[in-house]
Amino acid sequence: MSSAATLSGRVAVITGGASGIGRATAILLAQHGARIFVGDYRLSSETSQALGAHGITASTCDVRNVADLQRLIDGAATAAGRLDILVNNAGIGMVKQIQAVSEDDWDNCLDTNFKAAFFGAKFAIPYLVSAGGGSIVNTASNAGLLPRAHDPVYSISKMALIGLTKSLALCHSKDRIRINAVCPGPVIDTGMMNSDLAAAIDPTATAKQFIAASPLADAHGRMIRPEEVAEAILYLVSDAACMVTGTAIAIDGGKSLGVPPRS
Repeated sequence: MSSAATLSGRVAVITGGASGIGRATAILLAQHGARIFVGDYRLSSETSQALGAHGITASTCDVRNVADLQRLIDGAATAAGRLDILVNNAGIGMVKQIQAVSEDDWDNCLDTNFKAAFFGAKFAIPYLVSAGGGSIVNTASNAGLLPRAHDPVYSISKMALIGLTKSLALCHSKDRIRINAVCPGPVIDTGMMNSDLAAAIDPTATAKQFIAASPLADAHGRMIRPEEVAEAILYLVSDAACMVTGTAIAIDGGKSLGVPPRS
């Protein structure tokens, strides 16, 4: 284990931490010495116990509710005496054309994917300042790097999230707070992907379509794993990335590069 990746003595809050990328990140950061507090909208007793086996504290949190979000962050900082890391990971998908999008649809997507990250940062930054600096990582998407025709509102939410990342990174570099984003492509074993596959008429064929859309994933014959995104987040919150801020790292198998070559 690289000394740069040692997080001993640091405290992290991770939203959407009960499954997928959030869970993989919580476990990885805990393995590197951080004290982890996870919030999630759906949190079973089995999941809480499984996370607890890694020393992770889990609680129910609906990130669309600003009071819930503040309670999670304030509670972690109070319990641990500090806060060093925030991972705004909670997110939902929305595959609808604009004519079919209701006001409730819009609010649900933007509140989860964008507003929660803004207020999460707002509540975390004073603690990070008190700690002498820290790191925020926002889980965006390759849909934030280029628009997608099948889910325009989702794309909008993730583009806004990358804009927020860059703006706050510029504002808070003076405080030694680094703010970055990861932009995953099709990731297996996440709530969003599992829902998409469950709703598909032919889940196997649909999975192959997701893989084929990312040239590097296609070359490997599989989707991206949550643990691979977690490794990028570990780097961004570690001292190895002490001069990295305002970035949006694509972990999408090349999906956002353009039209892939014909095989």
